Amino acid sequence: MILKDVLSTLRRERGLTQEQLAKRLFITRQAVSRWETGETAPGIDMIKLIARELDVPVTQLLEMPDHYCQSCGMMFTGPDQLGHKSDGAETQDYCRWCYEGGSYVCEMTMDDMIEECAPRMADAMGWSVDESASLLGAVLPTLERWKEQGSNRQE
Repeated sequence: MILKDVLSTLRRERGLTQEQLAKRLFITRQAVSRWETGETAPGIDMIKLIARELDVPVTQLLEMPDHYCQSCGMMFTGPDQLGHKSDGAETQDYCRWCYEGGSYVCEMTMDDMIEECAPRMADAMGWSVDESASLLGAVLPTLERWKEQGSNRQE
């Protein structure tokens, strides 16, 4: 589901008008209206603020497919991208670059993963590296690898 389709529903479920949400985000009501009609779309950092104000995971506001790597967040586009369990069976949860033979390919922190993936995401999506890193910083903590490791972020 895309932002324009979900934003007005989430806003109304929380009993907020466009004006009230706009005030919480320090923007105009017209900006919220344009997002809800799909005329414009907010940037990644604004999407993170919207998610915080509506108390939903940022992934709920993004056009992310239901199936993506639970380590790096890469969207699966073909079966050759799936990792494998120790018995050789494919895992539906991880890509082959993150998980192979029943374990993670490389032990790293979440910050290391962001550093590794942000430039490739920026190239693929046409975003800046900073925008990609910002999005990954919001998405990765919701993924299984990082939840099970207590995020393992460097302080």
